[in-house]
Amino acid sequence: MKRYISCLAIALAVILMSGCKDKKRSGEEQLRDIDVAEAMVDSVVLHKTYPGYLSSDNAYDVICRADGMIVNQAYTGGSYVKKGQVLFTLDASTYRDAVQQAEATLASAISSRDYAKSHYEAVKRALQAEAVSKMEVLNAESAYHQAEASIKSAQAALHTARTNLSYCTVTSPVSGYITDAIQGANTYVNGSGEPVKLARVYENINFTVEFQIEDLQYEQMAMKSELFKSDLFRAMPLHFRDTLMNQYTADLSYTDPAVNKSTGTIVLKGKVKNIDNELKDGMYVTVSLPYGYDPKAILVKESAISTDQLGKYLYVVNDSNKVVYTPIEVGEIYRDSLRLVTKGIKPGDKYVTKALLTVRNGEKVNPILKK
Repeated sequence: MKRYISCLAIALAVILMSGCKDKKRSGEEQLRDIDVAEAMVDSVVLHKTYPGYLSSDNAYDVICRADGMIVNQAYTGGSYVKKGQVLFTLDASTYRDAVQQAEATLASAISSRDYAKSHYEAVKRALQAEAVSKMEVLNAESAYHQAEASIKSAQAALHTARTNLSYCTVTSPVSGYITDAIQGANTYVNGSGEPVKLARVYENINFTVEFQIEDLQYEQMAMKSELFKSDLFRAMPLHFRDTLMNQYTADLSYTDPAVNKSTGTIVLKGKVKNIDNELKDGMYVTVSLPYGYDPKAILVKESAISTDQLGKYLYVVNDSNKVVYTPIEVGEIYRDSLRLVTKGIKPGDKYVTKALLTVRNGEKVNPILKK
């Protein structure tokens, strides 16, 4: 009997111990697997962003220098036109008549010159035979030179008339993209006195970005001569309101020699190469200007950062594997997917990278470290 009771007690103890283990195992299974990453450290170039605008380096006005009615507009606004392509045609009847009149005047002057020359040659021969006086020879020579001068004057008048006639056909000064007509067909223009702007053509190949920085920022950069003279300023990153197909940088080409006393700023300019005709004159752009180095910058994945009414925050997993809501202060984007953290965490801290909408502050989890 005693032996039976002893065996029963042992069996009960085993069952109780097994139950405790099952409860413990069940408690462990309730911990969620959560992907985490460690805050990394790297040496990064620091940038400060400034708003700016793009302007085409080669934009030309299409102008009219003649008076008359525009009878034809030979292009569509926004299209690509080639250098020398006819864009507008004016009524040229008045200028054509002027050319014909100038041609007739020139022909008359040539005829008069030919007669004066023949007469001059004749009186010179007559002088040798003492048939005329020397004064007559001088008069004939003078008339001949006057006729020569009349030809030059007539030639100049004809050239002017033909030039004015050419102004009735307005062509593109360069190849590029053209705006809508400011003065279109069936419009009378007076371009002889002061040229009239009809449209504008943009080559859209090379651009300049202009922006302004604080004079104090410039002084801080100038103090770091090795930075200010580095190749970093040959490729300053540019960002646009919407993501474009291509990435763009600017090559710093101009620094204003004077500070604007009203604003306390300095104008900087950079050269930008257009790709696939994406950039347009007047586009708003943000310039990332390098201003220093951080040899021990703390970086986290941009996708892991959340925002609430208090600002930016991360879910950090502490040494007890508990999730901790952690406010942070951030800097710029690094290599497209990482964000510089300036305050709130330290190198090596583990932070949640997935399930951000379901994880809760104070929740105990099973962290799975991912690279």
